[in-house]
Amino acid sequence: MIFRFSLYGFLKNQRYFEPFLFLAFLEKGLDFTDIGLLIAVRELTTNLLEIPSGAVADVISRRFSMILSFGAYIVAFTTFGYASDMNLLYLGMVFFGVGEAFRSGTHKAMIFAWLRSQGREDERVKIYGYTRSWSKYGSAVSVALAAPIVLFTDSYEWIFLAAIVPYALNIVNFLGYPRDLDETDGAASMAEVVRHAGRTVSDSVQRPRLRRLFFESMGFDGVFAATKDYLQPILAALALTLAVSWITLEDWSETQQAALLVGPVYIVLHLLSGAASRRSHRVSDRAGSEDRAARWLWGISVLVFAGLTISGFTGLLVGAVAAFVALNVLHNLWRPVLISRFDTHGSAIQGASLLSVESQARRVATMIMAPILGYAVDAAIAAESVNPWWPVGALGLLCSILFFARSVMEND
Repeated sequence: MIFRFSLYGFLKNQRYFEPFLFLAFLEKGLDFTDIGLLIAVRELTTNLLEIPSGAVADVISRRFSMILSFGAYIVAFTTFGYASDMNLLYLGMVFFGVGEAFRSGTHKAMIFAWLRSQGREDERVKIYGYTRSWSKYGSAVSVALAAPIVLFTDSYEWIFLAAIVPYALNIVNFLGYPRDLDETDGAASMAEVVRHAGRTVSDSVQRPRLRRLFFESMGFDGVFAATKDYLQPILAALALTLAVSWITLEDWSETQQAALLVGPVYIVLHLLSGAASRRSHRVSDRAGSEDRAARWLWGISVLVFAGLTISGFTGLLVGAVAAFVALNVLHNLWRPVLISRFDTHGSAIQGASLLSVESQARRVATMIMAPILGYAVDAAIAAESVNPWWPVGALGLLCSILFFARSVMEND
């Protein structure tokens, strides 16, 4: 099953459009505020469906939830490929949000269910980190395929449509998952689904350890999701300033010039992220506990976001790129540790539902921050700021300082 779990992650991250998403939307005539609103619509849709979808996965069928999720993704990718109208793009984001809701937490719960059935619960961080590493290696492969497509077609349309193929293959992969990973007979009524969701929300609110983890997810993952794609316009700006001696750029469009730099940087980023994810269990081992490892990572995040903020203020684009790469590596050390802590403090029968609540919490943070951040960057550009990217680092720095200080005080 580890092969199938890893294959899922590899195929899931064949999102050929992902390293170019902001650039593709900018090419369609959107500004950063518009993009922030699109992200907010995606997060709102996911939030509305997050807990019900987790309950459906836990009570009816996790495999069904995954198949439904990837069907919705395929509709979204098709819409993004062909649409330029803002209303259609909103519709595409709604389908994207449906896919996110029915996927988030569900597959992780299946991995943990399999580990319990094998008596390997103590390997949660290691196994999840290993399977997650294949997601990141998949991302590296997807960039290696996407960059030449953009380079030679001078268009972002085909990278959306190409993503349909691996997502269809992943549906076939799910059909081979054993039924016992559902941990249910699938005969539950909707009333049972509602009661299950209600119990999960109640436990999440009443148990202090879980509340703490939800807030940490909002502070780290929520901010990461709102900020991570600003690497793309920074790379596009950097591509216009670099002199590449072995190729004449005058005949290349800005889209093609961006692809020349986005491709290699994202390949390196994903390879490093995959290595970090695979080794995340070593951070917990060295720290002595998962909670202490999380505190270490919060401290490092302060330094990374400080570097990003300084680079944004000074216009050191290379420094900003390096900070974004470091942030992605840090996130892939952080995520397996966080998910394992949820499995430690939560209930096995609430696996997908609990992780859906976690996903909802961080998406609330992203939903609020993405439009605000987009507006701040647009305002900096309108003010003809030489370096309009500093709000991205400042937001992350503020949140990381607050949560690092809180983790230190709680430890004391």
